[in-house]
Amino acid sequence: MNTMRIWVNIRDSFWFLPAIYSLLALIVVTFTNLIDTLFIPTIKDQIPSGLFVSSSTASSLYSSLITAILTMTTISFSTIMVVLTTYSTQFSPRTLQDFMKSRVTQHVLGVFSFGFIYTLINLLMLGTEGPKGLVGPFSTVLIAIISLGFFLLFIHHSSRYLQVNNLIGQIRTDASTLIHNTFREKNYTEATEWDEDEVNEWKQYTRHVVKANKSGYLQGIEIEGLLQFAKQHELLLASVYQVGDYVQKGAPAFYYWKKNGEETDESVKDCNRYTLIGNERTDVQDIEFSVQKLVEIAVKSISPSINDPHTAVNCINRIGSFLSELASVHQPIRYYGDQNGHLRFMMEPKKFEDYLYKSFYQIRLYGKKDLTVMDELLQALYRIAITNEDHIKRDTWTFAKYVMESADIDEMHELDYERFYETCCKIAEVCDEELPANMN
Repeated sequence: MNTMRIWVNIRDSFWFLPAIYSLLALIVVTFTNLIDTLFIPTIKDQIPSGLFVSSSTASSLYSSLITAILTMTTISFSTIMVVLTTYSTQFSPRTLQDFMKSRVTQHVLGVFSFGFIYTLINLLMLGTEGPKGLVGPFSTVLIAIISLGFFLLFIHHSSRYLQVNNLIGQIRTDASTLIHNTFREKNYTEATEWDEDEVNEWKQYTRHVVKANKSGYLQGIEIEGLLQFAKQHELLLASVYQVGDYVQKGAPAFYYWKKNGEETDESVKDCNRYTLIGNERTDVQDIEFSVQKLVEIAVKSISPSINDPHTAVNCINRIGSFLSELASVHQPIRYYGDQNGHLRFMMEPKKFEDYLYKSFYQIRLYGKKDLTVMDELLQALYRIAITNEDHIKRDTWTFAKYVMESADIDEMHELDYERFYETCCKIAEVCDEELPANMN
């Protein structure tokens, strides 16, 4: 069973937490009514009569609270639609995921579902005559107050999410968590290099193909399950795609080599169960996708229709911080071994220079006439270079030259050129390189 697929479906589903709260409401309402029916009558004489609620009063109370909770739920859904519309038009359609998977949003709707179902069932179970018990009415009032508190929390949460700087900061925080999860220590072997004799021994056997069984974006690969699968079938698997790539149904998804027998093993097709393919990219394992959301916000903010370069600068700073953190732990992991240290899986790694290019090339393209954007772009590269090792400096300098050479020096005012030239000198010095010819 693909546990990653189950987890992603639960995480991204808008109904899961409200459904859990609804089931919990059924349990709680049963429990409170049992207390009112079985326990309260035994101590009725010891409780002041003023605390008991008549059936007519309880009916009016429940009806009013049901209406109030439905009203708060309606307003909350309207707010959600406003947020989603704003995200699509002003930020990026890709950022919709961040609000939809927010636990605050899902818990708020869950509490509303709990309150509505709890109050409705209490109303249905309400007797027509005699006093109503103590626990049911008072617990309903308490739940209504809690629902009101969550409603205020949701309004605050939504207003913060509509502020682009908070959204950018949240995306950056989530990206940092993804970096940590990607490069943390695993209970299987990861390596950038492997014994060539062992690799060549596998490759002397016939290479077979496993075709993709559906089209979509490769959202994640369950490496540990795939290693166990390869060990069970005594074979070596190699992925054709990287996480984030678009997979075409019927195209090769895996290659495999099998020592025991040259015939094609139909059961090997089951290795597709350990890949997660969906209609859109997600940030489950796709580090590049987290950057893509920041890039799209930056590019849209420097468009003539919005013209907000300071938001672009904020995105550039966050991307630079992200790349600096990534560079400090990044390893081009190509080989994966099982718990016994035997090679079982290979996948082409993404190089740091690929992350660097995908992070900044669109910003360079659309912002090359804006000195603020270009200067901040070089400042971000400078911060990446000064905090990392020589091989990162080399990649950073290559891209920095790409940025410098795209700048239109002849069109710059003298004051603009001096500022830009100073930044170029800073990064050239830290990388121990010479400025390109067009800067001298």
